[in-house]
Amino acid sequence: MIRKVKGTRDILPPESRLWNEVERTAHDILGGFGYSEIRLPLMEPTELFVRSVGEGTDIVSKEMYTFPDRKGRSLTLRPEGTASVARAYIENGLGQRPQPLRLSYFGPMFRYEKMQRGRYRQFSQIGIEILGTAAPAADVEVITALHTFLAALGFDDLVIVLNNLGDPEDRERFIEVLKSELTPHKEELCGDCQRRWNENPLRILDCKVPRCGELVAETTPVAEVVSDDAKAHVDEVEQALAELEIPVKRAPRLVRGLDYYLRTVFEVISPELGANTVICGGGRYDRLISDLGGKAVPGVGFAIGEDRLIEVLPESFKERVFDQRLVTVLPIGGEAMGRVARLARDLVLAGVAVHTEVTGRSLKACLKWSGKMAASVAVILGEQELAEGVAVVRDLNRGEQETVKLDEVVATVIDVLAKPKDSETERT
Repeated sequence: MIRKVKGTRDILPPESRLWNEVERTAHDILGGFGYSEIRLPLMEPTELFVRSVGEGTDIVSKEMYTFPDRKGRSLTLRPEGTASVARAYIENGLGQRPQPLRLSYFGPMFRYEKMQRGRYRQFSQIGIEILGTAAPAADVEVITALHTFLAALGFDDLVIVLNNLGDPEDRERFIEVLKSELTPHKEELCGDCQRRWNENPLRILDCKVPRCGELVAETTPVAEVVSDDAKAHVDEVEQALAELEIPVKRAPRLVRGLDYYLRTVFEVISPELGANTVICGGGRYDRLISDLGGKAVPGVGFAIGEDRLIEVLPESFKERVFDQRLVTVLPIGGEAMGRVARLARDLVLAGVAVHTEVTGRSLKACLKWSGKMAASVAVILGEQELAEGVAVVRDLNRGEQETVKLDEVVATVIDVLAKPKDSETERT
């Protein structure tokens, strides 16, 4: 038997309905804020991620799926979306369009990392970027759009944490402070942090090893080292979010795993998955596009891990998605098949979810099949009904039925589906 690659998975019905509804909600909410979808390649030149994400990051050093093509060029399956957006911005001359430019993206990413709940080696992200403004108002808009989207899914317990990374010039000063404070304890750091000491010291702040966390907790927060301009920027973001009544907590050790972030960085944490489990992260990256060879174009955005998001969806959202009431259309006898197909099409165009019996079962078998499909209504069209120009509409929850003219079937079905569910008679 050929099996799927480790770290990938099949998303089967009915779970796939959750994914579709989450993505539909994202398109509606993010589109409402003015973000238009950009569709990006699954693979990019490896250099793009080395230069943008950072050679010393875990993503580049440990997690990327990189391979040579037939001409020996190094390609990488994209591990994140922002670098690809930046490349597309430069390559397609998007700076010529009205600025700021608002873009959204959806789709799979790839990282070779440890498997755990809600984390896979092929995973999906939903992200937005606003490019062309350095104003704190853009940071506020991005976080507001994120909060609005999560609220539309029914979340009320997620925690948004935020930090100030300052500018790259501040980062060098902070690294000096961090190293000086950790030097007496350098040998106590884990192996990964020993490697990060020279390659990417900021990542020490994000280490999940308990002893490293204890040592880092005693160091000076990066926000205390940043410039006055960087401090004023993030303070203004926090103040605006407070006025919007969007709760945000300061996380003085938050750094994110990508080198291009500066000033505002934030994450969303799910209490259900644990304090260290991030379902969304983002921040500002004002120098990314210029670092990739473009003009100096500031930007800010976020990316949501859709797999983890699905894991912790509120029950209210799941109930709404799975509450879609199904109609089965049952042709009894071959002569009814063409009329049944037309009837099914009319129901679908009216917004009704339909499953049509196509195997030629008997009426008894068709009704049994409808029960297994958890249908609410069955439309029966046999040879006699066809001859009389009628159909039988059966309410499977209440055990009631009526015979109606063919041109009245759609309206009748919609009326039956609109009836409130009867908890006493509804079939389980």
